[in-house]
Amino acid sequence: MSKIIYLDNNATTPLDSRVFEAMKPYFFDKIGNPSSAHHRYGWEAKEAVETARKTCADLLNCNADNLIFTSGSTESINTILIGVARTAIKKGKKHIVSTTAEHSAVLDTLKFLQSEGFDIELLEVDQFGRLDPERLIKALRQDTALVSVIWANNEIGSINPIHEISEICREIKILFHTDAAQAVGKISIDLEKTHVDFLSASAHKFYGPKGIGILYKKDSICPLMHGGGQEKGIRPGTLNVPSIVGMSTALKISVEEMPAETTRLKKLSKHLFESLKSLGGMHLNGHPELRIPGNLNISFDFIEAEALLISMPDLAMSTGAACASSKKSTSHVLKAIGLDSGRIKSSIRIGIGRTNTKAEIEDAVKRIIEEVRRLRKLSPDYSAPC
Repeated sequence: MSKIIYLDNNATTPLDSRVFEAMKPYFFDKIGNPSSAHHRYGWEAKEAVETARKTCADLLNCNADNLIFTSGSTESINTILIGVARTAIKKGKKHIVSTTAEHSAVLDTLKFLQSEGFDIELLEVDQFGRLDPERLIKALRQDTALVSVIWANNEIGSINPIHEISEICREIKILFHTDAAQAVGKISIDLEKTHVDFLSASAHKFYGPKGIGILYKKDSICPLMHGGGQEKGIRPGTLNVPSIVGMSTALKISVEEMPAETTRLKKLSKHLFESLKSLGGMHLNGHPELRIPGNLNISFDFIEAEALLISMPDLAMSTGAACASSKKSTSHVLKAIGLDSGRIKSSIRIGIGRTNTKAEIEDAVKRIIEEVRRLRKLSPDYSAPC
C-alpha cells in the first residue's frame, strides 16, 4: 500500500516532533516523582509540572491554581459532572441541562447521573448543531445545578455561542461546564473574558501526547478518587510529568501558530470542499462559517459512507466520533441536527491538520471523486446526470 494520507485529525492529532523533544528528558534523565520532596530529582519534576501549569494557564488566561491535570477530557468530564452533582444534591438541586449534540463522554455520564436520580434535560440544537441561548434561558429552573454545552462539536465542527451561554449562567448563578476538547489549541480561548466555571480538554487534540488532559475549575467539586492528595485532592495519583510537559509545549505551539495555521487550514478545507462540488449531490453538515478550522463533515447522495471509506484504505478518515465507532450506532449528532437516515449513513468526517499539505489534499480529492463515482454506478437508485 502506498503512503496513507491522514485526514482524521478530529479523532487525534500526530505528536509534534517539537513536543516529543521537550518530553524526552523526563523519560530518561529527569526521572523524579513531583511528590518526592527530599532530593533534586523530585524538585526538578515538581518545577517542571508547575511551570507547565503556569504556561497552560497563561495561554488560556486563567489562574494556574484552577488547573488540574487529568488523563484527558473523559476523566475531566466525569470528575466535573459527577463531582458537581454530588455537591449540588446536598443543596436540593438535581436538574442538569445539556444538549442532544454533546460528546458521548458527557451524554453517558449524564445517563449515569439520571440513574442516580438526577433530572437530566437535553435541549435540541439548530440545523447547524448550535444551541440557541434563548432556548437555554427557558429551560433553567430554581433547582438547576449545572449547564454543560460543548464548545466546538467533535463531529460537525460547529462552534457554540459559549460566551453568551456563560453570561446567562453567570447572571443567574448557575454553574457552567464546557467540553472544549475540539476548541483548545484551535480557536482563541480567554477564560477571563468567557466566564466558564469548568472546562475539559485533551492534549492529543492539539498535537500533544495521548493520555493527558486539563480540568479547569473555578468552583469546588467532590473528588471521584482518593489517594495521595495530588492535584489538590481532585485527581490524586502520581503525576505524568513527561506528558504534562508535552501538553504545555503543544498548547504553546498551537496558540502561537494559530493565526497562520487557521488561515492555512481554512484554505485547504475550502479547496477540498469546492473541488468535490463537481460530484453534485454533496452536502456540508454543520455551520458553514462558525466551525473549527480543518473540520469537514460531508454527505454524498447515493453513497454508503462505510463502503466509501473501506474502498479508500489510502485515506484515513472516519464516519464520525472515534469514541463511538465501536458502538456501530447512528450518529446522534447528525440525528440531532435533523438529518434523515440516508444522509446520516452517507456522511464522512474529514479532519485536516498541521501535517497535511496541499498536494495531499489534491490526492485526496482525486481519490474521493473516483470512488464516489464508482460506487454511485453500483447504486440502483442513482441516475447519472445527462
